[in-house]
Amino acid sequence: MTQHSDTVFIGRQPILDRKQELFAYELLFRDSAINAANVSDGLAATAQVISHAFGELGIEAALGPYKGFINCDASLLLSDLPELLPPDKVVLEVLETVEITPEIVERCADLKRHGFTIAIDDFTHEVERWRPLLLLTDIVKVDVQQLDRHQLLDTTKALQGYPLRLLAEKVDSREMADVCRNLGYDYFQGYYFARPAMLSGNKLGQSQAALMRLLALILQDAETTHLENALKQQPGLAFNLLRLTNSVSTGIRMKVTSLRHAITVLGRRQLQRWLQLVIYTNPDSKEFPSPLMHLAATRGRLIELLASRVRPGDKDFEGHAFLTGIMSLMPALLGVPMENVLQGLPLDNSVVEALINRNGDLGAMLSLAESLEQNDSDNTRTLSQRLGLNAGVVNSNLTQALAWASNIGVELEQ
Repeated sequence: MTQHSDTVFIGRQPILDRKQELFAYELLFRDSAINAANVSDGLAATAQVISHAFGELGIEAALGPYKGFINCDASLLLSDLPELLPPDKVVLEVLETVEITPEIVERCADLKRHGFTIAIDDFTHEVERWRPLLLLTDIVKVDVQQLDRHQLLDTTKALQGYPLRLLAEKVDSREMADVCRNLGYDYFQGYYFARPAMLSGNKLGQSQAALMRLLALILQDAETTHLENALKQQPGLAFNLLRLTNSVSTGIRMKVTSLRHAITVLGRRQLQRWLQLVIYTNPDSKEFPSPLMHLAATRGRLIELLASRVRPGDKDFEGHAFLTGIMSLMPALLGVPMENVLQGLPLDNSVVEALINRNGDLGAMLSLAESLEQNDSDNTRTLSQRLGLNAGVVNSNLTQALAWASNIGVELEQ
């Protein structure tokens, strides 16, 4: 059992509310070396992830101010493991494979009395089967992919007779999102929201507080390292800075290898002027960074951490890695193809090759980050081995990246 700590991967998928604002994350626990259908092994893998991945940083750091949905099979529900988790931060998600026995119903009732939120996963149309648990359930996740429109309507109406909230999961199109919203669903999850390519036309936005903080750093003549770290927490600003360094107004035509290089090339005075312009043209907004911006920040930081393992001591490579991560989501943020995004940008060829063709070590690390996000454990294992990384390193770096990105919004609100 002890080797499981080196074969467990985690990820998280956003869950949004009716305003398309972040409500929670589903935490994805997987053991890539064993059969996930084996109940006892599944329990061991989940236990290893909770103790190993969140033991160092704490689940609060990994989730920020949001709740985390955790998949629970029967063995997990009936174990003592849930009591180790904070009830106010965790939603226990009863898997569709769980047999609804009196023992399971009583256990869920007990967990609810202890303050846990109870959810049912992958619900289709088996209302009668789940009826004993529905009165205890806070959230039902309806698998919209498994229902036609008539079944979806009937299932929704049946569930709306219970005191619970509805979550549409596996939403893969704007049309389906609109249908579920019109039917009264409270929450939404799926590739339409989580896969960046499915989101288009979103305007890049920066927090007014973040802009003012950056400007203050410049006025205080802060070290370039401090400016670089602040920009890393704002992928949209970092992207625009890269464009600015190659604009006609700067008169510069060279390869920019990192954010630090971009800051040096642009100069403090030009950077100050640019930030002031952005502040005046950007409406005041105190909204928490969007799920997509969170994903960009997480991906950039993850690939940067992986780069430090793949090529220890190579700071230029780490800089390229972070840029690769945040740049990979710019087509979704801007609503244009990657080729259009890259046009005129002074990026290193290795970054361009990674973004367009997933070539080189940068491309492999980007693909690894995408596999983690999509819960593709087989591809995750293959890419990790190709890069010479064991699962424990990948798991630890992902947890650090999740915590780092989650803390961005908390810092901006202070």
